[in-house]
Amino acid sequence: MEGKKGWTRRNFLKTGVIAAGAGAVGVMGFSPMALAKSRAHGTMIDLTKCDGCKNEPVPKCVEACRMENEEKFPHPKEPIKDLWPQKTHDDWSKKREVSNSLTPYNWTMVQKIEVEGEDIFIPRRCMHCENPPCANLCPFGALNKYEDGSVVINHDLCLGGAKCKAVCPWHIPQRQSGVGIYLKLQPVPAGGGVMYKCDLCHGRIKKGLIPACVEACEKRLGSKKPLFFGKRDEILKLARERAQEINGYIYGEKENGGTGTLYVSRFPFEKIDAILRDTQSSLLMGKVENPLRNVNRWAKGFLIGPIVSAIGAMGLALYHKNQERKEDGGWRKKSSKTKV
Repeated sequence: MEGKKGWTRRNFLKTGVIAAGAGAVGVMGFSPMALAKSRAHGTMIDLTKCDGCKNEPVPKCVEACRMENEEKFPHPKEPIKDLWPQKTHDDWSKKREVSNSLTPYNWTMVQKIEVEGEDIFIPRRCMHCENPPCANLCPFGALNKYEDGSVVINHDLCLGGAKCKAVCPWHIPQRQSGVGIYLKLQPVPAGGGVMYKCDLCHGRIKKGLIPACVEACEKRLGSKKPLFFGKRDEILKLARERAQEINGYIYGEKENGGTGTLYVSRFPFEKIDAILRDTQSSLLMGKVENPLRNVNRWAKGFLIGPIVSAIGAMGLALYHKNQERKEDGGWRKKSSKTKV
C-alpha cells in the first residue's frame, strides 16, 4: 500500500519520468521554470562597507544563513558508499562547523584579501544568474529558476551528479554523499548524493521577508550596511549610482549574462580576481561566459542524465515490485502453515 509520505514505487516512477523529460528539455537550453519572468529581486554587496564582522566569532551573514537553513541540511546514512565508478565520496558531515568555505552545511562565506594595503571582505554565495546554466542544464530537472529571482535546488529530485557545479562559473553548489534518492537507485549508477547552495531564502521571500543574511547585516550596521536587497532593477540602479559615487566598478551586471548578486568595489574586479587566484581560491571574480552559449559542447554528456534518471526510476519500481511479491508470498506461506 502506498503511504501518504515518502517515496513510493508509483510516485518515484512518475517523478523519474518527469525529471527525465525536464533534463531532456534542459539539454536544449530551455527549462520551464527558468523561462519564467526573471530577476524580480536582486542583492547588492558594497565591498567598501563590509568589514567581515571582524569582531564577531562568525560573520553575521554566515551565522544567519546557517540558522535559517539548518532544517535543510543533510543527514547522511552511514556508512557512506563510494560513488560509482569512482572510489571516493563527498562527506562534509564531520566538518559541519566549517564557515570559511562553501559546504552543504555552509551556504554563505566571507573571503578576505588585501588590495593595495587595504583589507577587502567579500561575502560569497550563489549568484542567482539571469540565465542560470545550472537550472537549464540539470539532467534531472532538479533546479528551478523562480520569478522572484531565486535559483533553487529541489533536494527531493537531486541525484548529486554535480553537473550544476561543473557548469557554474563560480563552482558554487557543493555535494554531500550518503543522502538523497540516489540511495534508492543503488546499485544503478545514478549520481552520488545531493547538491546544496544558497536559495536566496526563497521561502522567506514568498512570505514577504528579506533574505536572512541581509536582515542580519542590517540589524548589525543599520544604514551603514553593505548588503541591500530589493527589486532587481532598483538594486542595479543603486549599484550604478554607488559605483559612480566612488568611481568604482560593478561585478554581476554582465558576467554570465547578468546575475542577481551584484558587487560594487573601488578596485577593478580584474585585480581582485588576480589576488584570489594567487591565494588559490576556487571562488574567483573574473570575466566569465555563460556555458549556454556553447550548449552543444555540453549536450552529449547531459543527454546521459535523463536516460539514467528514467532507467533508475524504472529499476526502483521493479525492485519494489519484487520486494512486494516476496513479502506477499512470504505472508501467504505463513498464513497457509497457520491454517494447517
